[in-house]
Amino acid sequence: MFGIARLQALDAVATHRTVGRAATALHLTPSAVSQQLATLEREAGHRLTEPAGRGIRLTPAGLVLAGHAAALLARMAAARRDLDRLDDEVVGPLRIGAIPTSAHALAPATLARLRAAHPDLTVLLDDGEAEETMPALLAGDLDLAVVENWEGLPSPSPAGTSRTKLCDDVLDLALPREHPLAAAGHVALVELADADLEWVADTRSSRAHDWLLDTLRRAGVEPRVTSRVCGFAIHLELVAGAGLAAMVPRLARPAVPSRVRMLTTTPVLARTVDAVWRSDRETPAVRAAVAALRTTVAATAPYAPHVPGTTARESPLSPRR
Repeated sequence: MFGIARLQALDAVATHRTVGRAATALHLTPSAVSQQLATLEREAGHRLTEPAGRGIRLTPAGLVLAGHAAALLARMAAARRDLDRLDDEVVGPLRIGAIPTSAHALAPATLARLRAAHPDLTVLLDDGEAEETMPALLAGDLDLAVVENWEGLPSPSPAGTSRTKLCDDVLDLALPREHPLAAAGHVALVELADADLEWVADTRSSRAHDWLLDTLRRAGVEPRVTSRVCGFAIHLELVAGAGLAAMVPRLARPAVPSRVRMLTTTPVLARTVDAVWRSDRETPAVRAAVAALRTTVAATAPYAPHVPGTTARESPLSPRR
């Protein structure tokens, strides 16, 4: 393997034609440049230079290797420029993992804002639950995760991460239009104990599934979950077509079928949606993405009630370094 310093010496000699001028350009002594060239010749197994009047010139082998050296050094310089830009400019790629509901509700407008404001930023978006995105964030496979916190079931908060709340998100009860409880537009959860409802919930692997069961049981309701599928659009279709009941967040609410009624509840049920990133990788791109998410949330009312200020449990974005 050829050392970078030796390739730099060869490139300087190819450019300046003498060891002395090459040494001046590299801020080295002529002896140091000659030593680098001698070592490089041994590594290459070829004579690289030969005398030419008062200077030197490259041999055919030297010309071949000098061409590769110039290309390699140019790529390294470009890599350094790109790395330096990461500290000062919003450039990509930026890899975001988001819960499906926030991806559906927030990603289109957020990515449009980022593209318009930062054309050199490339956003790579994947959906996934916190159990998937948080390990990927810690491993460096994601730069930002958007996660949800259910009451009593918060998302993991590993050491070395920072987070900020994007919004509180209220959940409403979806019932078939003809159900006796639907007409009032509001229901106390304790009333559901005698309602003889069948429920649709997320799959067993999700915290949303566990939260729904725990919440209803605390209200004295033993839910009969007969359908377990992901996606609130299909939940509402099952309410409309199969007469099931569902809890649907406002942020993720799709178009409500005409045969479905949405009811507010007592107590009010809510989750929070957070943005999480590695504290040691809070780049300008991460800050720009969080700002764009907040702007999108603020424009999504009434589904996202408000963008909260920072509280003691939140970690604000650090000042720009």
